[in-house]
Amino acid sequence: MLHINDLTYRIGGRVLFDGATMAVPAGHKVGIVGPNGSGKSTLFRLILDEVHPDGGTINMPLGASIGRVAQEAPGGSRSLIDTVLEADTERARLLAAAETEESPERIAEIHTRLADIGAHTAPARAAAILAGLGFDETAQNQPCTAFSGGWRMRVALAAALFRHPDVLLLDEPTNHLDLEAALWLEGHLAAWRGTLLLISHDRQLLNRAVDEIVHLEGTKLNRYPGGYDRFERVRRERLTAQGRLRDRQEAERRHIQSFVDRFRAKATKARQAQSRLKMLARMEPIATVIENRTPTFHFPDPEAMAPPLMVLDDVRLGYDPEKPVFAKLDIRIDPDDRIALIGANGNGKSTLMKSLAGRLKPQAGRIVTPSKLRVGYFAQHQTDELDAGRTAYQHLNEIAPKMVEPRLRGHLGRFGFEGEKADIPAEKLSGGEKARLLFALMSIEMPGVLLLDEPTNHLDVDAREALVQALNEYKGAVILVSHDAHLIDLVADRLWLVADGDCKPFDGDLDDYRRLLLDARRASRRAEKAERAQERATAVDKKAARQARARDRAETKQLRQTIVDAEKRVATLEKERARIQAELADPGIYKGPADKVTQAQIALARVETSIRQAEEAWLAAQAAMEETGADA
Repeated sequence: MLHINDLTYRIGGRVLFDGATMAVPAGHKVGIVGPNGSGKSTLFRLILDEVHPDGGTINMPLGASIGRVAQEAPGGSRSLIDTVLEADTERARLLAAAETEESPERIAEIHTRLADIGAHTAPARAAAILAGLGFDETAQNQPCTAFSGGWRMRVALAAALFRHPDVLLLDEPTNHLDLEAALWLEGHLAAWRGTLLLISHDRQLLNRAVDEIVHLEGTKLNRYPGGYDRFERVRRERLTAQGRLRDRQEAERRHIQSFVDRFRAKATKARQAQSRLKMLARMEPIATVIENRTPTFHFPDPEAMAPPLMVLDDVRLGYDPEKPVFAKLDIRIDPDDRIALIGANGNGKSTLMKSLAGRLKPQAGRIVTPSKLRVGYFAQHQTDELDAGRTAYQHLNEIAPKMVEPRLRGHLGRFGFEGEKADIPAEKLSGGEKARLLFALMSIEMPGVLLLDEPTNHLDVDAREALVQALNEYKGAVILVSHDAHLIDLVADRLWLVADGDCKPFDGDLDDYRRLLLDARRASRRAEKAERAQERATAVDKKAARQARARDRAETKQLRQTIVDAEKRVATLEKERARIQAELADPGIYKGPADKVTQAQIALARVETSIRQAEEAWLAAQAAMEETGADA
């Protein structure tokens, strides 16, 4: 479907790609990873022909369509559902033509094509995608202008998913999502039937939704089968082996050079010395193992305090006295708490965090804290509040003017701002660097509680892992809101569900919460199906009833096919696994070449990985089918 051959591209004198090659078969799903600034988004721009390579080619089949999320949030007075429907330009064009066409033959052709592309099921499909991304039926019929930029970017994502192009390019699609929408997107992309290129720093998404990882490294595109966890393991093993091989080569170089130095001047050994020099010249150097250094994080330990650190007693919170977000909150936070707030956007997670940070006073009730307690608060929008012309050191010095310079610079160094990096103006920092600066600013006074509201949006995968380690080493309380399920799994000990004007402990883990969301969606779809069934039962027109049943079957046709294909693939792979296991169980194989055993073991590992991926695709499609309330 997509072929990148010998790609070379330079920007500002810097080489991003040099002889990079990659082929993506039709229907394949690829995760694109690499450190910030390595060229991932530029690769998408090259594929979209927005910029042109300095060398090499990028080829796709003639007429193949490419889809992406619009860079600007949709606006205007159109409803959300109409905005998404209009993304399918062919459907919109055919519907418009059907209104004006007079030729019976042409009208028949138009309606045949509309049936071929499933035009009659389009409203239901668009509504299902919008619902998965957090828009209920009422919201779907409101104009785009009624929503903030972040919510409208969800509409842009919904439009890209609904259009279902031949090749879909997604660049950090979870950045504008909450946890609930991110979990839905994982399942949707896992069941996606099409070619997908996905740039993401979301480790869980990369584990569930793609068939392989392409790593941008050293101006090349290096491919690794499987999800992100397998990529990380295989790459680590490769780098270790490469380092050992290079060490052996260097030892051999030193040995040969020693011989040359000893015997070059001796006539009896001169020819041998010259031969060794030629051997050195022909020796292919092994690339030095260069790891991109990930800045570490280190949150200073707070002063030990007796519990509780915070108590919210009968607290009423909100912005409008007539419509509080929370009417009666009773919460206690202790020094060893690690809590993640879950719940759909708009239920009050950020409102609660602002109140805990002291930025929003309660309308009623009281918040009790020790007099010495300091609170560190991170909110993603704070990156916009940084003074563009001030350096990291100047920002920190403004907060702690009495602290001596060596201590300030030492603190900045714990967050990756060593030496001259501390004197770079904020306007020249990347999104990830600005986020790290905010971590440094919020922790300079050694807070006893860290409040983190979406802390990972601008961090790459390695930086996220460094943040996880730092939070687990930190000795104070942590309260976080994040769409990154991996971060929540590794940092939070407890979940608090924010919903229906309250905040209560959730009895379970994220897997239990996923099931809760799935059950809620399934119940909603069943209610809709029951309503349609009632409409059919009361319809006098039998033809209308038959059309309604046909519509239901058409809506789930693609999911049914996905389930059937996944079941067949699992069955085929299980037969292959049984064959390889039988081969390895035969004692005769171990009497032959060792390579044959190794190849069989490698093949078995690959088959087991493929079985797991096929089972995950089946589960995702089955869950989506259950959401519709239909039988598989």
